[in-house]
Amino acid sequence: MSISVTCHSRTYPIRGVFRISRGAKTQAYALVVSITDGAHTGAGECIPYAHYGESVSSVMSQIASITPQLRGGLQIHELQQLLPPGAARNAVDCALWALRSRRSGLSCASYAGLPGPLQPVTTAFTLSLDTPDKMGEAARAHRHMPLLKLKLGGGVEDVDRVCAVREQAPGARLMADANESWSEEDVERNLPLLAHLGLELLEQPLPAGKDAMLAGYDSPVPLAADESCRDRRSIADIRGKYNYANIKLDKAGGLTEALALANEARQAGLKVMVGCMVASSLSMAPGLVLAQGADIVHLDGPLLLAQDAQPALRYERGVLYPDPAVWAA
Repeated sequence: MSISVTCHSRTYPIRGVFRISRGAKTQAYALVVSITDGAHTGAGECIPYAHYGESVSSVMSQIASITPQLRGGLQIHELQQLLPPGAARNAVDCALWALRSRRSGLSCASYAGLPGPLQPVTTAFTLSLDTPDKMGEAARAHRHMPLLKLKLGGGVEDVDRVCAVREQAPGARLMADANESWSEEDVERNLPLLAHLGLELLEQPLPAGKDAMLAGYDSPVPLAADESCRDRRSIADIRGKYNYANIKLDKAGGLTEALALANEARQAGLKVMVGCMVASSLSMAPGLVLAQGADIVHLDGPLLLAQDAQPALRYERGVLYPDPAVWAA
């Protein structure tokens, strides 16, 4: 059986500006891997992450380095040893999952050991970092969303940001992501105030590798490890500091490692959050497998784009619906 592999880049314009503490962007750069045996095709998308030293060219080179093995029938379990955690392995891993599902006629849910078909999930919707007034305006425009996730930037102004959002979206649940921008002083000063405002979760207040103080800190707001949580090797370090492991396929290196990470996180007493990059429905669809039974889901990437890839997943008032036409059964 002849197997062919293609890898091409995609650029997705973002709706407005997506801004976090490390900077802003107006476009998302993706790579799509397609693997076909002539009768069936599986595809996976990844977002190279500059924070981890990735670029479109470096990730494309990683994928090219294993293309001969893929043409020779490389299996999913073999892939895990050929590429490190990251965007390249994610795109290939998800493509192989989809190809296996389409060949066999069995769903990816069944391969993941789930008891039934994929179910819709409620996802958080992201409000980009901005002034308190602008974030309040954004919250008012999206106050119908059941769960809003605020990007924060450090300092006491973050409390003002949450105040503004709470005022304009009083019925929404709130969580936030500091993206490593806080100091230890911010942690001690801001978290009690944010707890009073009803913030349910804060992601990664301190820089990864510089978060030792959290081991002895009784946080009034549950904390999630994002940049501190990449794959299963992260568990030993984040246990005792964080309440949640934020699992992203682009960090973990695909659905295979993400599912294993979720299992080990739960065994370590951590709750599971499923996260994403700003990306299309093709990136979100494998995350829906991981999202089944997760404690918090954040798979809103396509909602931040000016236009999604086609076919696209359906979102209705914060609820994300699976669709086998997008990725795999």
